[in-house]
Amino acid sequence: MGLDTPIIDLSQIANTARAGQAERAAARLRGPLADDQVRRAAEEFEAVFISQMLAPMFEGLETDELFGGGPGEDIYRSILVEEYGKAIARSGGIGIADAVQREILRLQEVNQE
Repeated sequence: MGLDTPIIDLSQIANTARAGQAERAAARLRGPLADDQVRRAAEEFEAVFISQMLAPMFEGLETDELFGGGPGEDIYRSILVEEYGKAIARSGGIGIADAVQREILRLQEVNQE
């Protein structure tokens, strides 16, 4: 193992962080939620989904020798992709949040009956 070989795969840390966000969003859905909480959870779900869809687009990019590469770039790239997902979801997304919101509200109604 050379000095330039990371001991751990930092992309796994980023994936674990994203999984933690999804778990926190799911934890908020355990009880009845207000409409604004439902919308926020639906938008968070859409942001995570979009981030996961965008991630493969960035995996094949070559790094510029002048500015880096390495494990640090992998972490910042995953953060950048996550922020892209959030920005797309905030600006209207691709329609997933609306469907998720309707489904959450429907499930809450079924559970209250």
